[in-house]
Amino acid sequence: MTSRYLVCLGREIHLTEWAAPGLAPDAPVLVAWHGLARSGRDFDVLARQLCDRWRVICPDTVGRGLSQWAEDPAAEYHLGAYVALAESLLDQLGLTQCDWLGTSMGGAIGLLGAATRLQGRIRRLVLNDIGPEIEAAAVARIRTYAGAPPAFATVTELEAYFREIYASFGVLTDAQWRQLTETSLRRLPDGRVTPHYDPRIVQQFERATDDYLLWDAWDRLRLPVLCLRGADSSLLSATTAEAMRTRGPLAELITVPGCGHAPALNTAEQIGWVERFLSASEIGLLGGVQR
Repeated sequence: MTSRYLVCLGREIHLTEWAAPGLAPDAPVLVAWHGLARSGRDFDVLARQLCDRWRVICPDTVGRGLSQWAEDPAAEYHLGAYVALAESLLDQLGLTQCDWLGTSMGGAIGLLGAATRLQGRIRRLVLNDIGPEIEAAAVARIRTYAGAPPAFATVTELEAYFREIYASFGVLTDAQWRQLTETSLRRLPDGRVTPHYDPRIVQQFERATDDYLLWDAWDRLRLPVLCLRGADSSLLSATTAEAMRTRGPLAELITVPGCGHAPALNTAEQIGWVERFLSASEIGLLGGVQR
């Protein structure tokens, strides 16, 4: 893993880049983009498993992780701005084509990008528990915890908090919970620790209320799509997921047992699904499959 920084649209953006020793210079590239209040380090397990075949790029969105925060949240914290940010990042990395894996918000960025500014540059799209429509109750819950992140005296207390609010990620080992915590915290001036993102990111749901209503973009997609839906997801309904399978790009749909929003992509089975999809030679034959 290599840690890098690029200036995209006037903001310093952090990314991790994974490539096994000896990986061919022309190896395919997978961009893995995280969810709303998370960071690119969420993909460490997956990237480590795939980096012998793909060059895996895991950015921190502006306002998250080690990336710079926005000066103008209304202008910088919404899907259109994130797509423009992604375009700048791909340009600077010299990527004319890539595969895209996005969890939650990261998937919405890929969906909108593939239908607009990144059309033709994204070859395959993996959506991790996200679609062209999301449930209002789930958004309300996210706004509640993400808009007012708590602070704790110790890292151990913060880990307990993460274990509670992210229980729907599925089964994580103790080591994985510790890694998630240590890559998701910042220390405040008073010494306490808090999640490592700008709380103003939730203003997206107040100022861009239709940001996640993406059916028009969905119906314009002309590329293979895999949708992984947590069996107990509160964000992506079974009805919406089924519609994704039967309209637009005719997504392949896999229901992930033991998870809600969103599968952590940390098990051999989950990573295997992603790898199989990205490796498929007959990509035109994948549409509409359900498991």
